[in-house]
Amino acid sequence: MTENIIREHLDDRDIAILRALQQDARLTTKQLAQKVHLSPTPTYERVKRLERDGYIKRYITILDAEKLNKGFVVYCSVKLSPLNKQVAQQFCDTIMTIDEVTECYNISGKFDYMLRVHCPDMKYYQQFILNVLGSLPMLGSLESTFVMEEIKHRFGVAI
Repeated sequence: MTENIIREHLDDRDIAILRALQQDARLTTKQLAQKVHLSPTPTYERVKRLERDGYIKRYITILDAEKLNKGFVVYCSVKLSPLNKQVAQQFCDTIMTIDEVTECYNISGKFDYMLRVHCPDMKYYQQFILNVLGSLPMLGSLESTFVMEEIKHRFGVAI
């Protein structure tokens, strides 16, 4: 069903462009055009339309966290207290300023938010909990889940 909705707005060439750019965003227009079997000008125009229409949000470089000494990954589930719109907004604004938090999701269930935290090691994470997250007045409770091994990490969206 989702594929049908996407296909109403995107044709097979658009999908091919998106797939190719997810694999390698550094492709030149000429290289991309060859991959999707179009000439460069219509390929360029399609990419610009996909960007303008919000299908392509941005282009990034994926770094190796281990090599940068940030390979210790923790999923931190956070419960706020009290929970209301103002407190939630304050929490979100604060989280946006904390570099160690690379992802933040508002979730349902026992906790209100799930954070993905990158840091060098357990000792650093302990200090991070005590001095950064622990200093937030709206923090009710938290639970940490430590990543022992990354099995799959896909950056793109299956289309």
